[in-house]
Amino acid sequence: MADSSFDIVSKLDHQEIANAVNTAAKEVATRYDFKGVGASLELSGESILIKANSEERALAVLDVLQTWLVKRKVSLKHLDYGNDDNTPTPRVSGKEYRLQVGLKEGISQEVAKKIGKLIRDEGPKSVKSQIQGDELRVTSKSRDDLQAVQRLIQGADLDTALQFTNRR
Repeated sequence: MADSSFDIVSKLDHQEIANAVNTAAKEVATRYDFKGVGASLELSGESILIKANSEERALAVLDVLQTWLVKRKVSLKHLDYGNDDNTPTPRVSGKEYRLQVGLKEGISQEVAKKIGKLIRDEGPKSVKSQIQGDELRVTSKSRDDLQAVQRLIQGADLDTALQFTNRR
């Protein structure tokens, strides 16, 4: 019997992110509490730029964006705020506050090694993992063992949004 396998990946659904940003931008443009505060957000490449005239309003716009991302089933773990503790911190630029939110895609080497160690230490012994760029391939002769690994990884507290693909 041939080995079964699946890949652990961290991919963005760009269409869903664009939909969430557009819907959040419409909500910000029409909501009464955002009138006259210069609040806006826009998607440009791999980042989202949020602008407002106060730090509180910029964070409120971020909250609206996060709400729409969750409704669109996009994990908030894809958001990168660009600082060590990964908390949103708007910066003053002239008379407005700007918050640059990056979008993370792919599994870093550090997280891939952590997942590999988790599989070796706590997973079934017949399961092998292999890092392939920004993905992780998991193989085994037993599909039940692969499903056990998926449950193990889903239960782990990793700061990366993960999906399972390429099941055979």
